Amino acid sequence: MKKVLVITYYWPPSGGSGVQRWLKFAKYLPEYGWEPVIYTPLNPEANSTDEALMKDVRPGTTVLKRRILEPYSFYKILAGGKNLTGKGQKKQIKANLVAGGGEKKSLVQKLSLFVRGNLFIPDPRILWVGPSVRYLKKYLKQHPVDAIVSTGPPHTMHLIAKRLSKATGTPWLADFRDPWTEIFYFKHLGLSKWAFNRHRSLEQGVLDSADSVVVVSSKMQKDFEKRTKTPVEIITNGFDPEDFTATPDCSANGPACREAVSACSETAAAAANFRSGKFTLVHTGLLVDNGNPNLLWEVLGEKAASDPQFRQRLEIRTMGQTDGTIISDISANGLDANFVNMGYVAHGTAVEWQQKASLLLLPLRKEPEAAAILTGKFFEYLAAGPEILAFGPTDGDLARALEETQSGTICDWHQKQAIRDAIDAAWANHLAQLQDPAAPKAADAATSTAATGTTATARSAAASAESRFSAAALKYSRKELTGKLSGLLNDITNKK
Repeated sequence: MKKVLVITYYWPPSGGSGVQRWLKFAKYLPEYGWEPVIYTPLNPEANSTDEALMKDVRPGTTVLKRRILEPYSFYKILAGGKNLTGKGQKKQIKANLVAGGGEKKSLVQKLSLFVRGNLFIPDPRILWVGPSVRYLKKYLKQHPVDAIVSTGPPHTMHLIAKRLSKATGTPWLADFRDPWTEIFYFKHLGLSKWAFNRHRSLEQGVLDSADSVVVVSSKMQKDFEKRTKTPVEIITNGFDPEDFTATPDCSANGPACREAVSACSETAAAAANFRSGKFTLVHTGLLVDNGNPNLLWEVLGEKAASDPQFRQRLEIRTMGQTDGTIISDISANGLDANFVNMGYVAHGTAVEWQQKASLLLLPLRKEPEAAAILTGKFFEYLAAGPEILAFGPTDGDLARALEETQSGTICDWHQKQAIRDAIDAAWANHLAQLQDPAAPKAADAATSTAATGTTATARSAAASAESRFSAAALKYSRKELTGKLSGLLNDITNKK
C-alpha cells in the first residue's frame, strides 16, 4: 500500500467544519490503496472539541503530533479573556480573528488584525514551518512516503509541504479548502503594500511548485488556472452516508460513552420535536454578523404576529457559534420564545437535527467573494434531506449546486418578497404533512433504512442506505470523492 503524508492543522478531537474534509479522506483512502500518515499540531488553538469524531479515525492510523507556538495566548491577555464579538462573554478566544467587515471592532481587535495580516504571513501558524520541516525530514528518512498533501487554510501548511517536497523530491498535492488572497476577509486585514505582495508571492509559489492543486469550487478553479500552469482539479466537500445511517451505541462503556449517550438523547429530542408538529428552522455551524439573514427574521416576525398557529409552531434552532447581533435581531422581531440557541454540539447531534428540520438555513457572507464559496455545510444538508433555504449571490456556485440537485432555494439578501414566498411555501408544505401523517418527510425516509437494518454493521447499513440518495447527491459522498483524490495521487506519483 502506498503512503501519503497529510499536513493538516485540523484533526480530532478538534471539532468544527475544518476537520471534516481530511478526516473523511483519511477514513476512506486505504480502500483505494493509500495509507495516510497525519501530521498535525499537538496543541492547536481550536474553536471547539468533539471527541465523538475519533470514531472516524481508522485503527492503526499513524498520527504525528508536534507542539506549535501561536500568538493567541498573547492576544487573550490583551483582550482580557473576552471573546471577539466584543460582548464581554467569558469564552475561549476564537482562532479566526477575522469575522468580516460587518462587525464593529475594538481597538485591540483592529490592532490584532493589523498584526495578523502584516507580520504573521500567511497566518499566525508561520512559526511552525521551520520546526516542522526539520522534524519531518528526519522522519521521512526512516519512514518514506510516496506523496505529500497539504491542506489550507491555514496556508502555512502549504509552506511546510513546499519545503519538504523540495528537500525530499516527494510529489506534492496542495488542497485549498478556501481561497488564499481571494478569501472574503483578505481585504479587511489592513495590509501594507509589502504585506499584500508577500501574500501573493507565497501563494504563487505554492501554485507553481505543487505537482497538483485541488480546490472545492469552480470559481476557485478558474481563478487559479489563470495564474498557474499546474493542473487545478475540483474535489468538492461532501457527506458521509455513515453519518446519516449509523445508530449511536447508547450502551457504550468506552471513551465515547458520553458522546453516544448524548447522541441518543438528541436523537430522541429531535424525533419528539418532529412528532410535536414544530415548524423547525435549523442552522448548524458558525453564524456570523456579516452572514446575518436579517430580512428572514423580519419575515418570520411579521408572519408570527399575524398567524397564531405559525407563532405557536415556529422554532428557530442554531447549533454552533451564533453572533450576538443575530440573537439581538431575532429578539427585536419578537421571536425570543421561538428561538433555541444550542451552542456548540457534537457533529452527530447536528446531523440528527438536520434530518428532522422543516427547513435548513444556509446563509453565505455578505461579500462579493461569496459567489465562489460552496460550503461543506451544503453537502451535509443535501444528505439530510429537508429543503434548504440559502442566502447569497443568486449566480454563484451554491446557486448552481442547489439547482443541479433540486435541493432548495437561494434568495438574495435584499429580496424580502422572495424570502417571504419561500417561508410561505415551506409552511404550506409543513401543514400538508401534519394533515397527512402517512406522507413522511424526506428526513424520515433518510433514517428509515438505518432503523430497519438493526443487525447490520454501520458500514453495511450505510451501503444499503445509499439507494435513498439521488444520483446527483451520491456523487458527493465522501467515499466517491476519495476515489477521485486517490486518482490524483496516483497521477502525481506515476509522473515522478
